[in-house]
Amino acid sequence: MKKILFSAIALLPVLAFAQDGKFTVQGKMGNYSAPAKAYIQYRVAGKTIADSAVLKNGEFTFTGTIAAPGQGFLVFNPKGTGMRASDDYKSIYIEPGIISVKGQDTIEKATVAGTKSNIENEQYQAALKPVNDAYTAVETKEKTLTDEQKEVPAYKRQSWKDEKAIETQEKIITQKFIKEHPDSYVSLNALQSFAYSSDYVEIEPLYASLSPAIKTSEGGKVFGDMLPKLKAVALGATAPEIAETDTAGAVVSLTSFRGKYVLVDFWASWCGPCRRENPNVVKAYNQYKTKNFTILGVSLDGKGAKDAWMGAIHKDGLQWTQISDLAGWKSRPAGSYAVRAIPQNFLIDPNGKIVGKNLRGFDLEDKLAELFGKI
Repeated sequence: MKKILFSAIALLPVLAFAQDGKFTVQGKMGNYSAPAKAYIQYRVAGKTIADSAVLKNGEFTFTGTIAAPGQGFLVFNPKGTGMRASDDYKSIYIEPGIISVKGQDTIEKATVAGTKSNIENEQYQAALKPVNDAYTAVETKEKTLTDEQKEVPAYKRQSWKDEKAIETQEKIITQKFIKEHPDSYVSLNALQSFAYSSDYVEIEPLYASLSPAIKTSEGGKVFGDMLPKLKAVALGATAPEIAETDTAGAVVSLTSFRGKYVLVDFWASWCGPCRRENPNVVKAYNQYKTKNFTILGVSLDGKGAKDAWMGAIHKDGLQWTQISDLAGWKSRPAGSYAVRAIPQNFLIDPNGKIVGKNLRGFDLEDKLAELFGKI
């Protein structure tokens, strides 16, 4: 149930500098000493950099150089048994200067200061506190219920409404932050995540509001280059053509389904959220497959993963057409549709126009009921 907020770690580049700048992370976690360790991970020139430090009287230090500031994260493990053995982490911005991290028992609740992006990120996180608290309240309530109670239709519908309300609140907070901080990479990073669940008409004005320095940064230029693709898959646009091989090796095109409503569903066998959503997609297909509705599954499985792809199709009972170029995140259809996270889908009408996006769970159920009537 726990959501990843728009501020989730992206590990994308940001403002470019003419030469490498030195950064120092000065940490203080209570009075912990060995074997307690802190770990850091970030990216430089497309490569992942990871390091660790043993705490002494709660203190630890990381140093390095970085040409293009971006996001990274710190992990704290009081047992010192490795980064992957702990789920206590904190997103930070790696950029030139001295970055101060102060906490007590968990690094997740530590405060970060010392550099522009980290100060702004703390402000953004403070603004998002009501959203985090709301998600926590929903999770706490869910833990009090039995499995049978969680499956009651009325409870599931109400949970969905509660979740939608929180998501709306999160979007409002994020839009406000971006508008008030046009010269912040935190705003650009928030916009990159905001774009996943928003349409072009919401995204473009926010990008336009960013300062020239942010828009001409490496990350800003990448996002700017993506805008035409986002416009091409905006609500009301004609869906870009897709033509890839199906599980039997035959080429299938999206336009071959013209005259029907088609849900273009981007997923992958390795994607946990996709697999958890598949029962909802199966239910929708079985309800409306006789109502001029079908699904075209587009897998982002990679090279050599055809068996995994086929196995997931069989296990999840996906009876509709499935295609893939088995190119992973370099998938041609994913590129055409500006897909940067999955699951993601697009509902295409009989004339080839996009009439829905990111329809999952009750969103998909309600949209199809609106089009075809409840069954």
